This record gives sequence, structure tokens and C-alpha cells, in this order.
Amino acid sequence: MTPFPYAEEQRSLIDAAVVESGLSVGDVWLRYFSLSGDVDEYEVEAYLTGIMPLPPLECDLLALAVNELIDDLPPRKRAPFSDDLARARAGSGDTTQQ
Repeated sequence: MTPFPYAEEQRSLIDAAVVESGLSVGDVWLRYFSLSGDVDEYEVEAYLTGIMPLPPLECDLLALAVNELIDDLPPRKRAPFSDDLARARAGSGDTTQQ
């Protein structure tokens, strides 16, 4: 199989997204398989670790699966800006000076 341009970059970024999101290979594979992915869980793991290349279509299906799983994760708590806190306090009737 001839690697396509940016194959290693795509693999690396998919793996980073999986790791950063705390997704398991099993969960990724299950979503990928439900999207008509054609390789088994061990091959997905081998791809993510850089041991085995996959065809471009399979890589794109894997990227789609990972992105869908990330979209399903609960949003993370965000840090407030000072004006956000001021509006929240004003809206709640809190008149405490800071």
C-alpha cells in the first residue's frame, strides 16, 4: 500500500485526539465499525500506534468516528472572565463589592 500525502500527520493527529479525549480504542473501533469501517480493533490499535498503515478511506472513517465521539463528550468547565462574574452577580441580586 502506497502511503498517501500527510498519512503520518493524519495518523498522529487522530491518535492525539483519542488520547487527549480519554477515549478507549474499543470505543473508537465500535463507532468506526458502525460507520462501515472495514478493519478490526487490533488493526485500529496498530494504526493509532503507527505500526500499520490504513487506506485513506479507513483513516477518514476513523477520524469521523473519533470526532463523533468527541462531540458526544460533555463540555468541559470553562474559566470565567471578570465581566461574566459581574453579570452573574448582578443577575442574581448579589450586591457584594469585590
